[in-house]
Amino acid sequence: MSAGLERYAFALAPLAAAALWGGMYVVSKWGFALIPPVTLGFLRVALGAGALWLAVAGRGMTAPTRGEWATFAGLGGWVTLTVATQFVGTELTNASQGSLLTVLTPVFTVALGALVLGERVTATKAAGMAVAAVGTAVVLAGQYDLASIAAGNLLGVTLLLVGSAAWAAYTVWGLRAVRRHGALRAATYSALASVPMLGSLAAGELWYLGRSPAELPLTVESVGAVLYLGTASTAAAWYL
Repeated sequence: MSAGLERYAFALAPLAAAALWGGMYVVSKWGFALIPPVTLGFLRVALGAGALWLAVAGRGMTAPTRGEWATFAGLGGWVTLTVATQFVGTELTNASQGSLLTVLTPVFTVALGALVLGERVTATKAAGMAVAAVGTAVVLAGQYDLASIAAGNLLGVTLLLVGSAAWAAYTVWGLRAVRRHGALRAATYSALASVPMLGSLAAGELWYLGRSPAELPLTVESVGAVLYLGTASTAAAWYL
């Protein structure tokens, strides 16, 4: 395969990941009728992290040292914030708003890259940021009454924006970990580090709602939602 064709072939991987993430908002919104959002997010990441760990173990990669776990725990905090705000924000709004506002993640990534890593914001990057921001506003304005969004879904929209910024922070602060440990190993162990954090939030959510884990429905629909979110939009998408 020529270098040009190989580049295009590799480009299919992030495109496939984007498609899986797009489906995530629809499946998660549907799953919230069965499982509360933070709890569903915990199940998603727990399953996805387990699947990624199997991939890492299958490649014979070594487990992190005690010192390395501190780095992965910090990245796990960003994962936790991202998943919790994404899912609660989607619950308070809808799937299309969630997927549209996620488009702003690259905007936050470029801005944080300049502030944290000192990366240069080229004219092309600045134009891309402007197009993404304006395009998101135009599409939202065309589909929804912006005044009603501000009045009824302001908290949900704010949480979705926080989730986009948190994922950008994970990307920027995770750059050194990716360069040192490799992308797959960094993604796997940061996901594993987030599992107990999300588990604690899920336990608090169930306590607040007056529900116990035993009351969560074990149906084809609930299992299917968790399987898609865990294996497709987490393990497979992060691997890609």
